[in-house]
Amino acid sequence: MRIAIDAMGGDFAPTEIVAGAVDACTGLSDSLTRVFLVGDEKAIRGELAKFPSVSPKIEVRHAADVIGMDESPALAVRKKKDSSISRAVDLITSGEADAVLSAGNTGAVVVAASLKLRLLDGVLRPAIATVLPTSGRPLLLIDAGATVDCTSAILLQFGVMGSVYSRGVMKQARPVVGLMSIGSEDSKGTEVTKETFRLLQKSGLNFRGNVEGHDLFRGETDVVVCDGFVGNIVLKTVESTAHAISAWLKTALMKNVFNKMAALILQKDLRAMKKQMDPEMHGGAQLLGVNGTCIIAHGASSRRAIYNAIRVSIDAGNNQVNHHIIEEIAKLGTP
Repeated sequence: MRIAIDAMGGDFAPTEIVAGAVDACTGLSDSLTRVFLVGDEKAIRGELAKFPSVSPKIEVRHAADVIGMDESPALAVRKKKDSSISRAVDLITSGEADAVLSAGNTGAVVVAASLKLRLLDGVLRPAIATVLPTSGRPLLLIDAGATVDCTSAILLQFGVMGSVYSRGVMKQARPVVGLMSIGSEDSKGTEVTKETFRLLQKSGLNFRGNVEGHDLFRGETDVVVCDGFVGNIVLKTVESTAHAISAWLKTALMKNVFNKMAALILQKDLRAMKKQMDPEMHGGAQLLGVNGTCIIAHGASSRRAIYNAIRVSIDAGNNQVNHHIIEEIAKLGTP
């Protein structure tokens, strides 16, 4: 697998991005044939110099510009043709790379991948598939922010793409699909979600019906479908809630000597809970629907998150997710 990495994207770039890539070239050596670090060559080489030895699999490709997190995605991609995001995607179109990874401006990654890689045959819109931890098996939320305005036909395709990813990468034999709504009854929701409900019922997917917010972490659903507006709000709310609970718990356990003793007793269980809630274990979210493997990592990604995002890129490529999406979308016909 050959992976192009936007070395300048993210809050801790290029330091954490480069470190994660170096780690991956060691820990995932059997799966990687080439890693391209794309961005300011001087800055990247400065980070690489911190390591005693660097894998010969790592190649630096210079890009003069960086797209900031606050920039308009479409405008920035159009004007900054020599940005690290654009140049990383270009390596797929030129045939030099099999996958692209960025922790930079999510909107810019979506725009660059959609314009340069194009959409897969039959796909109407791209979607970000994000893995969330639950009390049981992990949950795939789709879409987490790529397409904010969706028709029922688009949402139906999100259900299909999510099911393909869940089967191929998350190893769920027959993924259970739910539709995010404001009630479990099929009469609840907007006109779009009610029509989507009917389409999903007829789709042949293992559709359980509507799910609400309190259903997400029960571990009973494998894929939850929603538009990117709702999905992004859900994702950021979940992230902020997890951080808040962690901080509250730490404050409570350090409050007095008795609580500290309880913390020592529960240390093993607390570590297991922290690991289960840790989003860095999943590394990044795949942008499904584009003609190539595109992984979007969190803006605050550490070297560990980048390492796992590279692992996710390899898994997605090895399981031929895009090939199976094209097959399943073709079976739908015209909704």
